[in-house]
Amino acid sequence: MFARWITTIFLKWDSWISLQASIGPTDGRGQQFGRFGARSLIMWRPNTIFNEKYIEIGEDTLIGPGVSLSAGMVPGQECITSPVVKIGDRCLIGKGSGIVGHFSITIGNDVWTGHHVYITDQNHGYEEVDTPISQQSQPERPVVIGDETWLGYGTVVLPGVTIGKHVVVGANSVVTHDLPDYSVAVGAPAKVIRRYENGEWKSVHHTDKSSGG
Repeated sequence: MFARWITTIFLKWDSWISLQASIGPTDGRGQQFGRFGARSLIMWRPNTIFNEKYIEIGEDTLIGPGVSLSAGMVPGQECITSPVVKIGDRCLIGKGSGIVGHFSITIGNDVWTGHHVYITDQNHGYEEVDTPISQQSQPERPVVIGDETWLGYGTVVLPGVTIGKHVVVGANSVVTHDLPDYSVAVGAPAKVIRRYENGEWKSVHHTDKSSGG
């Protein structure tokens, strides 16, 4: 009984500390953002956040603990676009996720993700064999994620991708191509397996194995 009481007190205290240490629109850290909407929150403890002035967050959005949220390569960098990362209203970004923007990542309204989702608009090149891959980069390509979309646990969204409205992406999928509105996609690379057409959901059968959907 005593052990249960101690555990309950500890959990309540830990929750209170986490809430107080989280980032909101009215505290000093929140006001460094390009926009930080009312009733939104970045839960304690974030992993990495920098160049907040290039990041916009809408209203009623919750960003889970352990998230990396960045614009540019290093803190203090002057980016060529603003915002670099834009997250809409009523979004939920899962624990341990990473949103790493260099040019343009736009996440619409009512977008939810599972834990450990990764979204980026730049990748590494490998073509120069005399240069370490870590020192090579490919041009930034904008990423857009449409309203009402759900990205399952472990989803990776790569540069140049547009995901439409009301799309479901299955867990551990890698999105390398555009996905149309009102669709379900799974796999690595992600392929559309269902689409909403003419008032009903229909299965999609693939004949070209190289197709991304």
